[in-house]
Amino acid sequence: MLTPGFRLFFGFFVAAVGAAAVYGVASGSAGETEYFAVLNVETWVGVLSLGYKGGIGDHVGYVVLMGFAFLSALVAVFLVAFRDADAESVGELAADGQVPESQTDLEANYWPAVAAFGVGAMIVGLVTHATIFVIGLVVVGASIFEWMLAAWADRATADPVVNRNLRNRIMRPVEYPVTAALGVAVLVLALSRVFLTVSEFSAVIVAGVVATVIFFIAVVFAVAPRISRSVIAGTVAVICVGVLVAGVITAAMGSRDFHHEAPASEHGQPAGDHGEAE
Repeated sequence: MLTPGFRLFFGFFVAAVGAAAVYGVASGSAGETEYFAVLNVETWVGVLSLGYKGGIGDHVGYVVLMGFAFLSALVAVFLVAFRDADAESVGELAADGQVPESQTDLEANYWPAVAAFGVGAMIVGLVTHATIFVIGLVVVGASIFEWMLAAWADRATADPVVNRNLRNRIMRPVEYPVTAALGVAVLVLALSRVFLTVSEFSAVIVAGVVATVIFFIAVVFAVAPRISRSVIAGTVAVICVGVLVAGVITAAMGSRDFHHEAPASEHGQPAGDHGEAE
């Protein structure tokens, strides 16, 4: 069964492909004709082959329309794969064929706040360091994807537990390794900026304090009988934000001066330092 969302975005795909073909031909060279390349076979071949053979008119407009067509097709595939979050479509896949009720109450969604944090990191990265801008861009992209999937899962059925399990079954195999890799990369990058800004002795103290705090919090989480996931996630988020803010501030301050000693010569004197006799 083709869901309504699939039919809508597939229609966008067909319309965008048709508009790209017309635009690519109409904006091309007329050649020996006077009909704006409508009768130019080479232009039609270029448009239909995506520019592989033959020419295309305005490349910018053609690429924009074809990009919109590609994104529409991608969204259509996702909608038909996840059954468009439609209760009737989900009921068709159920074992008993019973159609679940639509959910009205939605769970709290924190991804908009995470996306806002990513936007702030991008703005800071524009004036401090390109790496921070890239990190913010990755955070915004991941937040948008998670936000969309959470919105789909919240409306899948009338049971919040089923919706949560459905969402976790899809995203947990991806979230755990990706989040761990990104967290380690952010912490290493931010702490490296701190270590390069402060003195050598202060860098040792900062590293010891950070390691001690992380170890203490891990011990508390392991010993405590009951700690909700929200408390754990909030604590980890506060630590990551604090380390990232420290990295941004120290990156803006710049690294300390490194003094390299000149290599000694054969007579034990620094290179370039000659005695009076010599």
